[in-house]
Amino acid sequence: MTSSQTVAVDYKALPKIELHTHLSDSISRQCLHEIWLIKKGAGETSLQDPLVEMPLGKHDYDLKTHARLSSPLFSSYIYNLINDVATLRYATLSVLRDFAADGVVYLELRTTPRAMPGTGLTEADYVQTILDAIEEFDVPGAFARQTLPRPRRCRHRPLRQPGRWIRRWVPIFEEARRIPGLGMTLHFAEAECSATDAELDMLLGWRPDRIGHVIHVSDRVKKNIVRRSGLALELCLSCNVHAGMIHGGFESQYSLWGVVEAEKTVVVLSTDDVGVFGSPLSNEYALVARHFGLN
Repeated sequence: MTSSQTVAVDYKALPKIELHTHLSDSISRQCLHEIWLIKKGAGETSLQDPLVEMPLGKHDYDLKTHARLSSPLFSSYIYNLINDVATLRYATLSVLRDFAADGVVYLELRTTPRAMPGTGLTEADYVQTILDAIEEFDVPGAFARQTLPRPRRCRHRPLRQPGRWIRRWVPIFEEARRIPGLGMTLHFAEAECSATDAELDMLLGWRPDRIGHVIHVSDRVKKNIVRRSGLALELCLSCNVHAGMIHGGFESQYSLWGVVEAEKTVVVLSTDDVGVFGSPLSNEYALVARHFGLN
């Protein structure tokens, strides 16, 4: 495919699925700016304008600056701006509209339930607010509502600890696997610090349906992944490049799978952090076509 042919394809019009994106990371800077204007006008925030804090052209946020729950970008800014029912609903609806406008016909949003003590919002209220926004957007939320009480017991804590801590999660995921209709997807080898063969073997032993990122894997683990029929890989190209999680640019990061191996594995393109890195799913499709010569 030539570059001119790549440009001619309307990837936005192509119906797409998005399986790996985080709610807070996907809020556009314009949406954050609109929320800031409302709060600033009401005297409810002393934060700087999001368009100044996160300029529109800036996308070079590495793992330390954009890692959820711990980074200044989130703990000291976004979480202080999205801090009540009204702003959470506003942001969720904005994210849904953005993905729909980009041609996404099926979307899974990830988020860690957060209590907001200043407004009396509990973790359960947080989840309920998001579900209500989804239903308001006229997307069926029945399945999400059915599965809500069960995974809530797991507290949705991120699995980014060293392997000895991950062992504590084994009984929880064994129980989750027995729940009919509840799928399992894991962050997998996203960072070198959580990518030892022993830890990755343990995660694969939980028999996940999908694994995300899949960057820092040895040849042995790679072969184990390819051998697992139906296991899907959620690949987040722009996030991996802009966050500095891989070296060598777009062309190098997934050459390890190869054409033959990719044919044996379900590959799903994902954005991960579209609000942070500014690459909607349609652009991820264009990048893959351009850098890997796909039609």
